[in-house]
Amino acid sequence: MTAFFRIEGGVPLQGEVTPGGNKNAALPLLAATLLTEEPVILHNIPHIQDVWTMRHLLESLGVQVDELGPRTWRLQARDLRLAQLDPHLVRRIRASILLAGPLLARLGQVTLPPPGGDIIGRRRLDTHVLALEALGAQVDYRRLERRFHFHAPNGLRGADILLDEASVTATENAVMAAVLARGTTVIRNAASEPHVQELCRMLVQMGARIQGIGSNILVIEGVDRLSGTEFTIGPDYLEVVSYIAAAAITRGEIRIRNAGPQYLSMARLVFGRLGVVWEEDGEDILVPKDQPLEIQPDLGVAIPEITTMPWPGFPTDMMSIAIVVATQSRGTVLFHDWMYNSRMFFTDKLVRMGAQIVLCDPHRCIVNGPTTLVGEILESPDIRAGMALVLAALAARGTSEIHNIGQIDRGYERVDEKLRALGARIQRIQG
Repeated sequence: MTAFFRIEGGVPLQGEVTPGGNKNAALPLLAATLLTEEPVILHNIPHIQDVWTMRHLLESLGVQVDELGPRTWRLQARDLRLAQLDPHLVRRIRASILLAGPLLARLGQVTLPPPGGDIIGRRRLDTHVLALEALGAQVDYRRLERRFHFHAPNGLRGADILLDEASVTATENAVMAAVLARGTTVIRNAASEPHVQELCRMLVQMGARIQGIGSNILVIEGVDRLSGTEFTIGPDYLEVVSYIAAAAITRGEIRIRNAGPQYLSMARLVFGRLGVVWEEDGEDILVPKDQPLEIQPDLGVAIPEITTMPWPGFPTDMMSIAIVVATQSRGTVLFHDWMYNSRMFFTDKLVRMGAQIVLCDPHRCIVNGPTTLVGEILESPDIRAGMALVLAALAARGTSEIHNIGQIDRGYERVDEKLRALGARIQRIQG
């Protein structure tokens, strides 16, 4: 039997909480340590399952990892080697595909089983393959073996690349391959999320030449080698928004320390339309207890639509949290996530708790609120929907059980302990 959360809802959250390091930054930064023989020191590493999986993959490639402190690792890929990567580890995380770019740059080849990750719909690898092929790689998919073989017999060379979608991980893979390629690379329609920016900044510290960081066009001048560096991972803005939402829907009042408010401008606009407000105090965020929780209609009293978009638009990973908030806000709102065709499927669990939600199609749902949620026995389908169910349970009357919490642990560090410190009645039960 596996562990599950037992949550008694209806308790307003109070107190202070500090988010962990950004999961989506930590994974590419760990992969980037493969690009140099020298040691790289990373601070504020989140202790989550996806990070441990990436560490095991790196160690199997010969990377030495030393823990210098509770959240500080020193990684050195001096004795990097080709290895048969454990397919079970590779399939645990989507970010395992990020090994392709740096291993091509350092060793000229790599064989990878298909990556895993959340089941939220089809997640293409085509953009990765096309970008790496443009840089001179040859990519073979060995269907019977279920493995990709990447190799660059003539080395990597700069190219002008137009990504067919603004994929975060494909951008990161292309950047890591390009920094050691011969010549100049231009990546157009590049993703510009905070974690992409953090990767680029760390690579610059290592000696890479990257222009256009934070924009959708990156220009990279290849260099012969990169050096070691020391870098601090920023706060996980998705975790920050999760705690903002938890405070708002439980009518609590919390302070979030070192929250990185500079990354929350669009979140503030969108959650503001759902009646959630907060204040900034330097690097902290204060969530007051008197929340409007009223959906703002569009002009002409039209039903508003919240749509996911590439950065700096509203991130798809915040959609599940926003849907739960809408169940506690007065009014009606349409949510549209065109990126993933299974993102909305967790809403049936909220309906079982009492939410008024119409699932229009795999990409859209309409939420009418507020409704009183009641405790239920539920199963987490993925990281973000799992956290959304935890929030719904915190706001609900009665007791809920959330199962398959290994999904939540993949992206949230000690979430039950942090919520208990805020007064939540949540227990991790070993089944």
